[in-house]
Amino acid sequence: MLSLDRITFNPRIMGGQACIRGMRIPVSLLVNLVANGKPQEEILEEYPDLEQEDIRQSLLYAAWLTQERIYEFKIAEQVL
Repeated sequence: MLSLDRITFNPRIMGGQACIRGMRIPVSLLVNLVANGKPQEEILEEYPDLEQEDIRQSLLYAAWLTQERIYEFKIAEQVL
């Protein structure tokens, strides 16, 4: 089971988007910084309230969201 206890959702914080531990730091920001090559050490320096585990769980959450799932659909027969 995936444990993402640092990812929080609150409609009063950042419009309810996924954030880190109830702070105004969206998961999408961290994923974007890592994806664009920002070293995790620099992210932690720029956001001193963050911890290494926050970045790790942000990436896990993003990976979970992008899991490919195959859904089979039954196509209804056309009536002419």
